[in-house]
Amino acid sequence: IANVKLKDFNIDVYERWRRYISSCNISTRYKNDIYKFLKSLLNYATDWYGFSFVHVYRKMHNFNNPNELPKEMLYFTYDEFQKFLSVEKDIKFRCAWQLLYYCGLRIGELKGITWKDIDFENRTVSINKQITQQSCRSRWSFSPPKTAKSNRVLPLTKVLLNDLEALKKSDSELLFGFNDSYFVIGDIAPQISSTITAKKNRNCELAGVKQIRIHDFRHSCASLLIYKGANINTVSKFLGHTKIEE
Repeated sequence: IANVKLKDFNIDVYERWRRYISSCNISTRYKNDIYKFLKSLLNYATDWYGFSFVHVYRKMHNFNNPNELPKEMLYFTYDEFQKFLSVEKDIKFRCAWQLLYYCGLRIGELKGITWKDIDFENRTVSINKQITQQSCRSRWSFSPPKTAKSNRVLPLTKVLLNDLEALKKSDSELLFGFNDSYFVIGDIAPQISSTITAKKNRNCELAGVKQIRIHDFRHSCASLLIYKGANINTVSKFLGHTKIEE
């Protein structure tokens, strides 16, 4: 699909775009993420530049594939997580895995945590920002959490709190210019996602547990909360979901 100016965007262009996206070998969910992005562009053009796409909107709708098998949601049981954690010797990554598992964080939320977000007195972590754009250690930017409900304050386990205290002490001694604006999982800059994923893959092999995605730590947290008797309302708020159905 060639680049099209907004003034030339019409039903024919939309239908050609839709056929192209439909032909791509990507999940229906990913197709709908692209579709949402397109609608955001059109809405921005309408609100700020006076364009009108009312005739196109009548033809626009989500992608749907009833024959597509849903992806299996993997998760660590508590015992599997303890095996996974037992092979981790780096205190920074011990904290990373526990924040993901016990707090159900998204990867961007994890990377966005700075020391000022850790309240040692009240044993909590504040989730109020995330790293969404990062091409390398020197190029990154903050953005608000995914949804308004994603702004939340979460409790920290005693073991995690102790590890965070040890990590902060170590960082304050080793990192030049250390202050509370430094990143918990990083230093003056956040850690990159590929390093976190590579470390996770290695630990799964060493511990002899199944490979799960970084995002599956959120599923693991939800599973643990439900196993411990939390109701679905609590789980939804804990994970920062906008809707309970998620």
